[in-house]
Amino acid sequence: MVFGQKTVVKEEPEDVNLYTLWLQDPLETLRQKCEETKHCVHTRERLELCETRVGSRSQTQEDCTEELFDFLHARDHCVSHKLFHSVK
Repeated sequence: MVFGQKTVVKEEPEDVNLYTLWLQDPLETLRQKCEETKHCVHTRERLELCETRVGSRSQTQEDCTEELFDFLHARDHCVSHKLFHSVK
């Protein structure tokens, strides 16, 4: 852009990795870390087993809602204790 006699150039960040770190959502980062905890791994395994079981049947009324909610609850419980420590 040109304003009068001055030309303003939008500069690209020098370190792209630093720029992408700055743009990362702390919630997503914490969710990924919490999904690796023992309790979340256990609930994810139960969810995956359910999905496999339900997917292998042609006619079933079973769904994996309970297992999904258990996993999301475990993950969000972990996140809730850590999220606001990283927010400025």
